Amino acid sequence: MATKAYYKHEEIGAGKVGFSKTRSIIEAAFYGNNVVKVNTLKQAYELAKNSPGTIVTDMPVYRGEEFGLDKDAKVLLFNDGAITGRYAAARRIAGEPGVDCEALDKVAMDAVYEARWKKMYHAEVYVGLDPEFMVKAHLLIPEGEENIMYSWMLNFQYMSEDYVKMYKESIPVGDGNEADIYIFSDPQWVPVEHPGVSFDCLSDPAKKTLCYFNTETNCACILGMRYFGEHKKGTLTMAWAIANRNGYASCHGGQKEYTLADGSKYVASVFGLSGSGKSTLTHAKHGGKYDITVLHDDAFIINTDTCSSIALEPTYFDKTADYPTGCEDNKYLLTSMNNSATLDEEGKIQIVTEDIRNGNGRAIKSKLWSPNRVDKIESPVNSIIWIMKDPTIPPVVKLKGSALASVMGATLATKRSSAERLAPGVDPNKLVVVPYANPFRTYPLANDYEKFKKLVEEKNVDCYIVNTGDFMGKKVKPADTLGILEAIVEKKAEFKPWGPFSDIEIMDWEGFVPDLNDAEYKTQLKARMQDRVNEVEEFATAKGGYDKLPDEAVEALKKLVAELS
Repeated sequence: MATKAYYKHEEIGAGKVGFSKTRSIIEAAFYGNNVVKVNTLKQAYELAKNSPGTIVTDMPVYRGEEFGLDKDAKVLLFNDGAITGRYAAARRIAGEPGVDCEALDKVAMDAVYEARWKKMYHAEVYVGLDPEFMVKAHLLIPEGEENIMYSWMLNFQYMSEDYVKMYKESIPVGDGNEADIYIFSDPQWVPVEHPGVSFDCLSDPAKKTLCYFNTETNCACILGMRYFGEHKKGTLTMAWAIANRNGYASCHGGQKEYTLADGSKYVASVFGLSGSGKSTLTHAKHGGKYDITVLHDDAFIINTDTCSSIALEPTYFDKTADYPTGCEDNKYLLTSMNNSATLDEEGKIQIVTEDIRNGNGRAIKSKLWSPNRVDKIESPVNSIIWIMKDPTIPPVVKLKGSALASVMGATLATKRSSAERLAPGVDPNKLVVVPYANPFRTYPLANDYEKFKKLVEEKNVDCYIVNTGDFMGKKVKPADTLGILEAIVEKKAEFKPWGPFSDIEIMDWEGFVPDLNDAEYKTQLKARMQDRVNEVEEFATAKGGYDKLPDEAVEALKKLVAELS
């Protein structure tokens, strides 16, 4: 088995795999006499369909029987209320400086105690879709939250006959030293003062929510949070942590494999923040010029020894804003949330998308949405592409040197939104940095830095920055980005030294020629590179230096600033 769920008597006890204080609090709740096991997707569908407030649309689940559903299954719509997105401030991660695990454990204890008055559902899925890496995850959630459970089972791999067999034959992750993932969730929870419990340990007590992760022992407690995305990313958070501990680069991005006319293959991995074009690039078909297979557009891992890659999820949790009613892509919806509904001319219930009701309307799309989907790409990854919206960077540059390549991922940046309110004195041009486009890391940042550095330094993976925003006021269009990607894949891209930089090369792209003799441009470019230096220096001191990078990382960035001077 890939992760450990069953123990010999001599394997049970303090200090042994699967036994820690937080985990013991959470796992025990799964065996209560108020718990009902949900064994199949059909069972989960019926529970969600009959849950109060569910809208059973007249939109059929396309080829639903292939996903363990009945042939007549319909797309279910459920709306959460006023909150329609993740709340990062609620995350408390064991091991980070300032996180009071003793106090958080007591909050979890009390939440489990209060949940005894409720019927609870226990569901299981697999995270990771290849025998090389499969972990089992368990979710415990109360009656009334059946739609979250159903979406969770759809988002990850439900226990079909084929995958149960695959899991039994899979490799034990970490030589048997990784236990199953256990998640206790109560979206109905509200903090009530009880003896021995303090809510000062919550990051924002006024919000009355908590996402408490102890990823070293593969468990989490999610309280007061209705949004499905908290459960999806919470599960991935722990799977990525397991992967990180066991020699994989954990990737919040997209990957695809091109097969060219001569039979050669090219594997590209793209990393970018929401709205950067990551999914568009991952799923682009390039007009049929290549035979393309897609691994995933959100969650995968790269084996840093073999450079092969594995998808963690079979489906897609996608925004619905760009998919209006009647859109062909909506044929692949499995379930939807935070959208409206109406009657069509035939009196049938249809989902109303385009974010009319609220922002961040979402849906889970089936694997069939991408007909060229695979669960593993055996071919070694050829390139890492950091997608940024930095107006000082041309549409594409190539990074030389593993330290620079990796630290640029650690300072992956985008522009601030024009709608964002800024404190007095804050530079509106200052970049917003999210390292490796992954805000769900629960381990020191240096771990990711070393993984990506190894891929470039030891495995000869190329590294690029692609700007999908605008370059000094001129919009970089999707056609530009796709053309650049095609030139790289076909090995037609000609890179040359860029100005004073010794470790950055540039490819001329029509209409986007940077003028380093322009004093204003040079000033802006230097300022944005200095932003990155400042960010890495801040990593060294914030959270007690928890995310400090090796000195070589900041030195690689300082070298760029010095060369501009």
